[in-house]
Amino acid sequence: MANLPGIVIMGASGRMGQMLIHTVLQSEKARLVGCVERAGHPWVGRDVGEAMGGPHLGLAVTDDAIDVIAQAQAVIDFTTPDATVATATLTAQARAVHVIGTTGFGPEHLQKLKAAAQHAVIVRAGNMSLGVNLLMQLTRKVAAALDADFDIEIVEAHHRHKVDAPSGTALMLGQAAAEGRGVALDEVADRRRDGITGERARGAIGFSAIRGGDVVGEHDVIFAGMGERVVLRHIATDRAIFARGALRAALWGQDRKPGEYDMLDVLGL
Repeated sequence: MANLPGIVIMGASGRMGQMLIHTVLQSEKARLVGCVERAGHPWVGRDVGEAMGGPHLGLAVTDDAIDVIAQAQAVIDFTTPDATVATATLTAQARAVHVIGTTGFGPEHLQKLKAAAQHAVIVRAGNMSLGVNLLMQLTRKVAAALDADFDIEIVEAHHRHKVDAPSGTALMLGQAAAEGRGVALDEVADRRRDGITGERARGAIGFSAIRGGDVVGEHDVIFAGMGERVVLRHIATDRAIFARGALRAALWGQDRKPGEYDMLDVLGL
């Protein structure tokens, strides 16, 4: 086990954090070497297995990210933009692979991640499932085949606790559609509709977000023409698909050259 890549999980107490911990523990290709939570969190200092309601694992949750990342070969991070950027500085110093599933980044965050990627491997994706990344490829191809007579709408649904909208996956799909059309997403995205909005602009890519219950993740890309519609859909029923994809990315990143990568690189698509 000692020769297997050591993985650190950021945001250990979250839904994805716990799923990631279970996924790494079940893997025969990696080992869990650290679980991190913010200072003052009630899990800090507790055995992570017991904190999750299971057996003792002999690994305490810590708020000292510097110490555990220094021992790791990869860090998996589904937290917040500010926290992820701070972690990227540490992974760059440790030359550890940084797998990022965090969404909601602003331009200033992305610039800092780009700087960190000069020193270490960063694999960042708004969605790490195989199905969604195939959906991106299909979206790009259909958008290229159908001209602006077909309106593009992206509709996504997530659980009530999700804090950002549109989802990172929806934005990835929008980017794929824009690339297929040969346009810049920022110039054609329609993300705000309320009141008397006027007619839909030709060539716009619209976004709608649904929040409620325990929805893991649903994404539709709709190409609506006169008299017909093409609908591409992905439905996630178990967030374990994201954890498995993240671990796959962490293992793929070992021995790669520093730089920014995504799941299409990992999957060879």
